[in-house]
Amino acid sequence: MSDERQWYLYLLECTGGSIYTGITTDVQRRFAQHQAGKGAKYTRSRKPLRILGQILYASKSEALKAELATKRMSSAQKIAFCATLGQP
Repeated sequence: MSDERQWYLYLLECTGGSIYTGITTDVQRRFAQHQAGKGAKYTRSRKPLRILGQILYASKSEALKAELATKRMSSAQKIAFCATLGQP
């Protein structure tokens, strides 16, 4: 069974200047979950402040590959990457 939903890679600015990277089918819903403390363990201790960027992928597989590549970037590289995406 294929997953026909659209998947997004998203980056959040968190307290302390850190950047969280994840994937989801609904960025606004997931951001609200993170802010409510129901997201990832990382964002429970580092409250997300804003969405830095998001990019749409055609499949979950593509989004996961992009997530892994993005997580390997430095914070400076992630910020530069978000600047190329424009505002979410």
